[in-house]
Formats: sequence, C-alpha cells, structure tokens
Amino acid sequence: MKIKAGKNLILCTVVISLLAFLVTGCAGNENKPDLSKPPQIPPESSFVMDLEDFTSLNQSSVQYAQLASFVFEGALSHPDTADALGDRSYWGYAAFNVGFWNLVGVLGLAIPVASFIESFNHTPIQQDNYWVWTYDVPVGGDVYTAELHGKYVDNGVQWEMYISKQGGFTDFLWYYGESDLPATEGYWVLKNSPSIPNELIRIDWHRNLKDGTGDIKYTNIVPNGPENGGFISYTVTTGKTYNRFYEIYNKGKNQTTYIEWNNTTREGRVRDSVHFGDNSWRCWDSQLVNAQCQ
Repeated sequence: MKIKAGKNLILCTVVISLLAFLVTGCAGNENKPDLSKPPQIPPESSFVMDLEDFTSLNQSSVQYAQLASFVFEGALSHPDTADALGDRSYWGYAAFNVGFWNLVGVLGLAIPVASFIESFNHTPIQQDNYWVWTYDVPVGGDVYTAELHGKYVDNGVQWEMYISKQGGFTDFLWYYGESDLPATEGYWVLKNSPSIPNELIRIDWHRNLKDGTGDIKYTNIVPNGPENGGFISYTVTTGKTYNRFYEIYNKGKNQTTYIEWNNTTREGRVRDSVHFGDNSWRCWDSQLVNAQCQ
C-alpha cells in the first residue's frame, strides 16, 4: 500500500507540474508579438497633449487674441495679469499658463508633431528587424521625409523617427522612445533640431483602454538648462466635479500651478501659491466668471 501511495504521489506531482508548465507556457505565448505583423503605433494622445480643449473655453476670439498677446509679451510673470480679464481673471490666469505651453507646442514642435500624426495614414514595410513607415510631410512651406522605425524588443516596441528635409539635412533622429505591446504606456525623447541636436523634452504617457482615462507629461530635459526639470502634465479622469487636470512646474521660479476643470460644464479652479500669495483655490463657473469655491 505504501508503494502504491508513493506512486500516486509521484504521478500527481508530475501531472501538476505539467499543467503548470502548460498554463505558464500559454500565458507567455500570449504576451509574445506576432513578428510577421507590424507593431501598433502609440496613439496620438501619447505624443500630443490636449491643450486646445482648455483654451478654447473662451467665448470670444477677441478675448483669446488678447490672451495670446499677453503670452507673447511675457505677461505670465506680470503681477497684474490675473486682472487682465476682469471677472474672468481666475480662468484667465489658468489659460495664460496653458496657452503658453500650447504656443510652445505649435511653434517649437511643429515638425515632430506633424510627422507623428501623419504616420497613421501609411502602411509600413518590414526591413530586417524593423518595420518602417516612410512618407512625406509638408510643414510651413517645406517638405520633409519621415521614416518611423518600429522594432520589437522584450515586452514592447522600440521607436525611432528619422526626418530629412528636401534640400537640407538627412536622416536626423528627431525623436525616439518605447511603448509596451498593447500601447498603454511608454515614453518619447525629442531633440531640439538638426542644428541644435541636444535633447529637449521627454514625454511620459499612460492610458487605460477600459475607462478612457490617461495622462501625459512633458518634461524639460535640456542638458544644464536653467529650466531642466520643469514640466507640464495633463490628466484625464472620470471624476464628476473635475475630470481634467493640469500641473505646471516653472523650474526657474520654483513655482507650481494646479488647474482642475470639467470639460463638459466648463467649471474649474486654479491654485498657485506664488502668484496668488496663498495656497487656496480660485474658482470659476460655467461662464468662466470668478466664483466662490464650494
């Protein structure tokens, strides 16, 4: 009886081990990519921060033109900026800050952004270990040729964007990064320009495919730059009161601005201890008018 019991124990152990191997083996295969198919390009939201959604809350194009002029004139640091829009000064101050980064993105990142967005309109071909998307992108009257390279690596995809300008530079590695296989998180590193090839901005991003939430953060990484470490982050949540959040850190001034708002009701609030002199929230209502915080 002892011999039979021992044999049964050994048999059970073998069966359990075999089942465990099959389960883990299958799970591992599920996480491995199909190398015969191109990797999934991360979504536009992994590269382009939604800044226009906030600044477009204004009801007057004239008002926004005024806002833009303040940004260009450096009014963000002017003590009277918050009063520039009268009873909409709280929303106005928040919009000044977001609008400044919007202008930086439009003017400074036009070529990288255009090259990334255009990639979704093309089909890649496989070259050795890479999948390559090749296409032309017109920006500001010039034509650029973009080559997006995607390569499968352990548990993810490595990305490189090479850009050439007709009659100018060739194969400049303008940005690179990595993403996980389901394209739910990753990062990008952008360089300044072909003439100033130092690293400029790191973009970290996450998204939840089930509930539609996510976040993206631009961080200044200019080597030895005075603003190295400064950042703006944008978060999308499912909160009922506020479902959009910005956090803006001005490294040079050691100043942080927090902005929370609802993209449906347009109500929001801003907090900036340096600008306002205390750590209290300043709120606005659905008409962007200053309001008492609840």
